[in-house]
Amino acid sequence: MATRKLYAGVKLRETRTRLGLTQKDFAAKLGVSLPYLNQMENNNRPVSSGVLLSLASEFGFDVTELSTGDAERLVTDMREALADPVFGEMAPPLADLRLAASNAPALARAFLELHRAYRQSHERLASLDEALGREDTPLSPSPWEEVRDFFHYCDNYIDAVDRAAERFARGDGGESDPEQAALRALDAAGITLRYDDLSGIRHFDETARVLTLSTRLAGPTRRFQLLHQVALFMQSQLLEATLDLARFQSLEARAIARIGMANYFAGAALLPYTRFLEAAQETRHDLELLADRFGASIEQVAHRLSTLQRPGAKGLPFFFVRVDQAGTITKRHSATRLQFARFGGACPLWNVHRAFETPGRFLRQLAETPDGVRYFCLACDVSKPGGAWGAPVRRFAIGLGCEIRHAGQLVYTDDLDLGNAAAFEPIGISCRICERRNCHQRAVPPLERRLSVDANRRGVLPYEVAE
Repeated sequence: MATRKLYAGVKLRETRTRLGLTQKDFAAKLGVSLPYLNQMENNNRPVSSGVLLSLASEFGFDVTELSTGDAERLVTDMREALADPVFGEMAPPLADLRLAASNAPALARAFLELHRAYRQSHERLASLDEALGREDTPLSPSPWEEVRDFFHYCDNYIDAVDRAAERFARGDGGESDPEQAALRALDAAGITLRYDDLSGIRHFDETARVLTLSTRLAGPTRRFQLLHQVALFMQSQLLEATLDLARFQSLEARAIARIGMANYFAGAALLPYTRFLEAAQETRHDLELLADRFGASIEQVAHRLSTLQRPGAKGLPFFFVRVDQAGTITKRHSATRLQFARFGGACPLWNVHRAFETPGRFLRQLAETPDGVRYFCLACDVSKPGGAWGAPVRRFAIGLGCEIRHAGQLVYTDDLDLGNAAAFEPIGISCRICERRNCHQRAVPPLERRLSVDANRRGVLPYEVAE
């Protein structure tokens, strides 16, 4: 399989600007001519292996940062948007989308925002009966989508919050128990902790300064909620400063993001970056061992593995996703080339959907996406019992995975034949942007392909996808 050339002009310019160097000085340090650097910064030439080595040796630059970030996410998001029937056959080729994402990311985001506004207006018209009698409001992203995209394009790693959580977990005298540290912090803030048979999970009475947690909470959830409350009290200035930088368009989005930031702090304090990264490497990413060692849940551990993107100390690039029984994605993040659909569900051929059928077990899958990239995928059911007879059970499954070149660092792959091409199952992202012609689970035709319909023939699908 041919290696795709690396075009990273935007990141090269950002690196040079951050170092305070002119193009001439930067070219000299990289050992290339000024015109050659100019061509690379404008994506007229790919970044050469010599330049990658110079970036690493001269500046200690983590060259993996050049091939990660917004570009792949933007390409996937644009392909999904262009799958909208409104574009018909006008969708540009994939090469053009990659150029736009690399050379004009601001324009690509503006296009996505425009499509989001169109989609939202279309949905409002479709539910006109509900909208009758209401005053028109400006089209703006839903608060939930705005916050989701904020974390998505931050690589799900917020450095200042992550480091603050690690300092809190470390304490004054070295490593400490995050739960005990949280209890001491709440006590010092004059907050009384109580446990009661709540219908929810947590309630804080600001007037009485009483924090009440449900008696039904499992240990990992209890610890997480305590640390969440600590974040709201002890890290409020840091959280607000981070929210200011995000420039959310509505107070609702900011409020949701504040909860998200507090959740981020809680997860990072429960699983402190440096110590957790070392443990993950030592255990070869054994989720159960890590959960037991840190007093966390399997979902918390899997999610944390996908956030280990600290510059200079990165963990393995994982994707992480959580889906409900309807196949709707409720959490998503990817530090790999695999990017999830913004709307709708994930590919039904992916093993995360089968996890509901085998609760308590880990499912393994070797998978290949239409672009030829191969992955190892791990999935398991993480349903959340209500804690009492008759209480509703929240059903979820999570998926965690990495590109096959990293799979040998996972304990789960020891008995798998990673070199056997026949062992890899074909999966996609969503039907609209999946180009596989003969998929037996295809729900709708693919973008950028003509269809052939013959009333006298019927295969797996009622149409054939042209080459």
